[in-house]
Amino acid sequence: MKNIALIVGSLSTPSINRAVGEFIVAQFPENISVQNVQIGDLPLYTQNLDSQEIPAYTRIRQQLQTADAVLIVSPEHNRGIPAAVKNVIDIASRPFGQNLWQGKKVAIVTASPGAYGGINAGLQIRQSLQSIGADVLTSSEVFLSRANTALNDAYEVSDERTAGFLQKFATAFLAWIEK
Repeated sequence: MKNIALIVGSLSTPSINRAVGEFIVAQFPENISVQNVQIGDLPLYTQNLDSQEIPAYTRIRQQLQTADAVLIVSPEHNRGIPAAVKNVIDIASRPFGQNLWQGKKVAIVTASPGAYGGINAGLQIRQSLQSIGADVLTSSEVFLSRANTALNDAYEVSDERTAGFLQKFATAFLAWIEK
């Protein structure tokens, strides 16, 4: 059984990115376990906390350490990476010598109501992760533009074209983590 950690970079409720992430993981077969990694309660990372036991940091680090792969589904904030996503990347890369991202398989999906689909955030997330040794899926990147139009009033993916696209991504992601 494979264990996937799902990080949703939006702290909003409701959330386009939570809806997209939930749709993707719903495509996974039963032998795939998905853990939702909650990032909204994390204190901002500072090196001053490296010597302290921070329960939220410990929880995140354990979830990422036991994951076979990570799926990050994120919005874009002001043409860049959301602070909550950067914070979890930093927390899991520290303290020095305890980088949990090294060699970890990570796929990135961005979704936005805008025309560019969060591409700037996606590229910045990829750059941050690759610089600390993560194995980032680049052959099947998703930058979902006008993502709000793919959802119904219950914040579920209801657009057939988008659903098909995300199903293909889910299949490619699972094939990649099996390699």
